[in-house]
Amino acid sequence: MTFSERLTAYEKLIRLDKPIGILLLLWPTLWALWLSSLGHPDWTIVWIFVLGTVLMRSAGCAINDYADRDFDGKVARTKGRPLATGRIKPIEALMVAVVLVLASFALVVQLNALTVKLSVVAVVVAAIYPFTKRFFALPQAVLGVAFGFGIPMAFAAHNNNVLWWAWLLLAANVCWAIAYDTEYAMVDREDDRKIGIRTAAITFGRHDVAVVMICHAAFLLIMGWIGVLIQAGWYFFFALIVSAGLAAMQYKLIRQREPAQCFCAFRSNNWIGAVIFAGIFASFYFQKHI
Repeated sequence: MTFSERLTAYEKLIRLDKPIGILLLLWPTLWALWLSSLGHPDWTIVWIFVLGTVLMRSAGCAINDYADRDFDGKVARTKGRPLATGRIKPIEALMVAVVLVLASFALVVQLNALTVKLSVVAVVVAAIYPFTKRFFALPQAVLGVAFGFGIPMAFAAHNNNVLWWAWLLLAANVCWAIAYDTEYAMVDREDDRKIGIRTAAITFGRHDVAVVMICHAAFLLIMGWIGVLIQAGWYFFFALIVSAGLAAMQYKLIRQREPAQCFCAFRSNNWIGAVIFAGIFASFYFQKHI
C-alpha cells in the first residue's frame, strides 16, 4: 500500500469517516458537563472531555475490529473493514488502540483523582464490550455503560463527587443505547445469526421493534424525572417532547425491519441527543437571565 492508502485504512479503522459514533458518545457527555456545573462548565474540562471522547471512541473501534476480525469478513456491512480485508494487521489495530488510550489518559490525568479512577473503569468497560457479543444476550446494555461513562466522570471532574442522580442519567443513557444499537443490530441480524454473534436484535426476535420503542420511552421518562429533580426550565421538557416525536418517527422506519431504514433510524438518534442538549443549554442560559 502507498502511504496515502495506509492512512485511509487507519482512518477507516478508527471510523473518522463515520462520526455518528463520536456524536452518540459525545451528547451524553455534554449533557452531564452542563448538568454537573449547573450550566457553567469549566471550559478546560469541556475540551478535555471532547478530545477524550474522540480518542476513546476511536480506540474502541480499533478494539472492536480486533475482536471481530474473524467475523467482519462474513457480514455484508463490515466485510470491507481494514482488518477484514487484510490491509491492517491485528497487532497494528492493538497498537493503535493502545496509543489512543494513552493519549486519552494523558488528558484525564490533568483532572482530579476521582475522575482518573473512573476513567480506568471506563477503559475496562470499553475494552470488554466487543467480546460480550460472544456470550451475553444483550451486549447493547454494556455499550450503553461504555458510551455513558463520561457522565459520572463529568460530575467527578466538576464536583469531585458523583451525585446519585448522575447514575440515573447513566441508566437513561443505557436505555437509549439499547434502543439505537438494537436498530443498528437489526441491519446485520441475518449475518450475525449465521456466525453466532449475540445481539439484542436476535435476542428480542419478533419483539425487537416493541423493545426499541419501550427503551426510548424509558429513556425519556428517566430524563423527565431528572428534569423534575433539578427543577429544569420548560425548554428542557420541550426538548423531551420533541425527542419523543423523533423517536416516534423511528417507529415508522423500523417497523418493516428493512435494513437500510433501520440504519437510517439508528443515525437519526444524533438529533435526539442534540435536541436534549439544546434543551439543557437553553434551560440554564435563559434561567440565568430571569
